[in-house]
Amino acid sequence: MKNPKLFLFVVSSAVLPVLFACSRQAAAPKTGAPTAAQPAAKKPVFGTFGLDLESRDTTLKPGDDFFHYATGRWIKATQIPADRARWGSFDQLASDAEARVRALIEDVPADATGPHRQVADYYKAFLDTAGIDRLGIGPAKSGLDAIDAVKSVEELGALVGRPDFPAEWPVGASIDTDQKNPDRYIVSVQQSGLSLPDRDYYLKADPALKETREKFLAHVERMLKLAGTPDPKGEAQKILALETKIAQIHWPAAKRRDVDATYNLRSREQLAGLAPKYPWGPFLKSAGLEGQKDFVVREIDAIARLAKLVGERPMSEWKPYLKYHYLVAMADVLPSAFDEEKFSFYGRDLNGQMQQRDRWKRAVASAGTAVGEAVGELYVSHEFPPESKEKMQRLVENLRAAYSERIRQLTWMSEDTKKVALEKLRTFRPKIGYPDSWRDYSSLEIRRDDAFGNWIRAAVFDWNRRVSRMGKPTDRDEWQMTPQTVNAYYDPTFNEIVFPAAILQPPFFDPNADDAVNYGAIGGVIGHEMGHGFDDQGAKSDPKGVLRTWWQPKDEVSFRKLTDGLATQYDQYEALPGFKVNGRLTLGENIGDLGGLSVAHEAYKISLNGRPAPQIDGLSGDQRFFLSWAQSWRQVIRDARLRNQILSDPHSPAQFRVNGVVRNMDDWYAAFNVAQGDKLYLEPAARVHIW
Repeated sequence: MKNPKLFLFVVSSAVLPVLFACSRQAAAPKTGAPTAAQPAAKKPVFGTFGLDLESRDTTLKPGDDFFHYATGRWIKATQIPADRARWGSFDQLASDAEARVRALIEDVPADATGPHRQVADYYKAFLDTAGIDRLGIGPAKSGLDAIDAVKSVEELGALVGRPDFPAEWPVGASIDTDQKNPDRYIVSVQQSGLSLPDRDYYLKADPALKETREKFLAHVERMLKLAGTPDPKGEAQKILALETKIAQIHWPAAKRRDVDATYNLRSREQLAGLAPKYPWGPFLKSAGLEGQKDFVVREIDAIARLAKLVGERPMSEWKPYLKYHYLVAMADVLPSAFDEEKFSFYGRDLNGQMQQRDRWKRAVASAGTAVGEAVGELYVSHEFPPESKEKMQRLVENLRAAYSERIRQLTWMSEDTKKVALEKLRTFRPKIGYPDSWRDYSSLEIRRDDAFGNWIRAAVFDWNRRVSRMGKPTDRDEWQMTPQTVNAYYDPTFNEIVFPAAILQPPFFDPNADDAVNYGAIGGVIGHEMGHGFDDQGAKSDPKGVLRTWWQPKDEVSFRKLTDGLATQYDQYEALPGFKVNGRLTLGENIGDLGGLSVAHEAYKISLNGRPAPQIDGLSGDQRFFLSWAQSWRQVIRDARLRNQILSDPHSPAQFRVNGVVRNMDDWYAAFNVAQGDKLYLEPAARVHIW
């Protein structure tokens, strides 16, 4: 778990917990520069200047519901695809990228070698469902036998520490950048071990969540029955009871956002003292971490209690628990009955998805995770023109200048704190499109006829890659997303903002669109990621990425008062009956949205160089700007998926990422003549202006 990364959007899909690298062949670029580019379109993709004006529902007042005013007709006309839990701008772009990646992989020549061969072989092995069914549960036998063979807590610790054993466990470990020393890697220990998205799914009495628990219990029983478990119903009941105990110990999601509370540096001896009976030695040895002296323990009291729970509960509970988690982790590459059963719960019951995604789509996603940068090489060589990167770089610098100006003008921040804030902004490092160099995958064995083995070897390969870096300087050129990913992120430990190639397309970025449209969409995205450097948690890291106090005390008080006001606003938004937005859980993303769009608007005004914005199709520049932001977030979503998001996701639902932001921006009121009596109207004194 790379906790410090702050993403623009969480994409709900199953992913391998691995990122890898491969050898360079003559046919593949070595520098990261695209080898070819498609000619830029002469017209914007949407409309005559970049907006989809037909998307609007002009029967609504902008001041009552700006999200539906900007996107309502599109929402009414749009059906969520049966294989999706939601559908919107992000999903459409991701689907388009997926289709292009498929074509590129399937065009890899039969005699190709190196990373392109690895990509093609991984993809084809994943597609070979007949071969997977023919092998039956055989490939999983060694893992299941290892569970059956466990006789002691020490053996249990050794098993769950193995990188080739991909099962959930209450005490997780990852290798991360040290938040107080970004020049080194460190082992993080964190709570884990649940099947459902969040502790509330186990503990709340809400009827919808009670029904989910019942469906989960039936699903676990069916999964264990497929594996030949003698008493699947009884074992399923044990698993739910055990996970409920784990959930009772877990920290709430909002509390886990606190980077101060979750940074607890401990020595190896102190880690052992935290939970003396936990098998730390066998666990760390199996993971290749026995030589590590320092650890960051995140949810420190929860870890102590979870570790204690491991020794308190009998093997007769842990063995079925591990068996279920092992089967679920590997279900995609097990016979179709396992794959379909996993989907029936995690897709249909938990997220409302009506049907399983086509196998080729899941093959693209799995290959994109297992050998992601090799896929990325293929993608950028065909899909990302160099001029797009150049235009994005200019936009980033314009946003940086606007952010700088806004910081200088703040009335609630002292000059001493401003000085450090401006230095942090100045040292933001933008990464755009794709890495400067690609990972080396040459030592990773990928076989055309071994989907299960490919998955396991990929997991082991990546874990060993991470372990091998311990004790070495951190790699600041590394990317945590592949170029074909429709997303963006900010990393406070490296103080960097990252924009993969796939998001740099309409409706977010169109080099042929009106400036107001681009500033409202991709400008808002850039500003959002910059804003994470100054949200309630990102602002705790200094210009060098070090987690430390650099604010003047009175400025912290002023900042907290402003952010508390924003959290209170979002606490009032009800996404579903009985399910309101958690203003604390979503606070960082909401600050990113509000600060990002405010700065993007400032940058747009600066870009006009004092000239009035032109009227286009009867719309002012500000109207086009705000409509662009709203249309970039247009989305339809199933209730089950929305409930999941409310309970576990730090991002607010799309409608509140629009309405919750614009109602705090004075220029929006002026642009759309929003007045008292309109539902979104806030008195000027109640509007939150942070950055």
